[in-house]
Amino acid sequence: MKNSFKKYAASPSSPKWKNMISRQVPLYTRNTAIRSEFERDYTRIIHSNSYKRLKHKTQVFFSPENDHICTRIEHVTHVESISYSIANYLGLNTELTKAIAVSHDLGHSPFGHSGEKILSKLSQDDLGIPFWHEKNGLDFVDFIDLLEDNEKYRQNLNLTYAIRDGIISHCGEIDENSLKPREEAIDLCNYKKPNQYAPYTWEACVIKIADKISYIGRDIEDAITLGILDTHLSELYELLNYNRKDQKLNNSNIIHHLVANLCENSSPENGLCFSPDAYNLINKIKEFNYKNIYYSDRIQPSNRYFELVLNEIYKTLKLCFNGKDAFSSVSTLQKFYPKLYNGFLDFLYSYFDYPDREIFHFKNKVLFKSSCKDDFCQAILYFISGMTDNYAIEIYNEIIGF
Repeated sequence: MKNSFKKYAASPSSPKWKNMISRQVPLYTRNTAIRSEFERDYTRIIHSNSYKRLKHKTQVFFSPENDHICTRIEHVTHVESISYSIANYLGLNTELTKAIAVSHDLGHSPFGHSGEKILSKLSQDDLGIPFWHEKNGLDFVDFIDLLEDNEKYRQNLNLTYAIRDGIISHCGEIDENSLKPREEAIDLCNYKKPNQYAPYTWEACVIKIADKISYIGRDIEDAITLGILDTHLSELYELLNYNRKDQKLNNSNIIHHLVANLCENSSPENGLCFSPDAYNLINKIKEFNYKNIYYSDRIQPSNRYFELVLNEIYKTLKLCFNGKDAFSSVSTLQKFYPKLYNGFLDFLYSYFDYPDREIFHFKNKVLFKSSCKDDFCQAILYFISGMTDNYAIEIYNEIIGF
């Protein structure tokens, strides 16, 4: 029902409000400030480098020459649109849903989930921990992304708890119905795997579902555009119960059906949920997509290429570490790989224990010790995960070229 969640929305009357708007350190203010806490975060997110780079990161299909294939930034915009519609109808806080939506995938690596798997193997091999984009997204907004403050010092984004929680809690790959938020404001560092905890707010629960609604239909649309589903259209029409002659199979109809169904069936008592038929349909679409899109033979050549690109960049950077300090280590890159050298050196200055950092207008958290190999490896993973597809390929071409 419309506005049925209004009294549970993120608002000053909520018992969770103080935790929702809390920050790790106080954020600077101005006497002329007119924005709410979540509005400020929304602005900080869309001005961050991680957000800007999403336009050149793969969603599913590596297709840099086709302007009509979904990229990561289009995906987060779709999630923002869908989550706004749901939150607005249910009476939840649309400012919070918008901010979580545009930030939820900031931790994605180049080359989509394929790149994520590659970096996770590297991380497991060298550091003993997995790489997963939800945790990397939280790390980026907490530690990596920097903005100039009102005095031109570069500082961490320092977002509110509700948005940080929404980022690490957003996993949309898990099949679940009747989604409800948790009660405790846990330390988000306690997350060790995706979907370990329910989100803290109803708004973040909306993002989890909007994420899934967004990608299942759009991935089909892109696959049809690229001709990947030419031999599977009959199966798809039968699955979705559409009449081929009516040409009703499109992303708009899928989204409308699922959003309307969710809004009709959800309640604070039962949680955010679909009807059994709609929930079954989502699972069938996901099964179809995995079989015919994500694991299709047409996708595999690009996956093998991504593995070459990311492994070679990681290996090149790791091999230059001399066991003394990070800054002298990377000097060996300067002669043959100037683009890689300059990019990684800038990264080192931003996050390693470089003396007199304030001279260079850094006031962000120092993350790494210059002489620690594990820190060096973790820095490489952060550096690569922040790359766009294009930049990663440029660096790879620099490494293999003469």
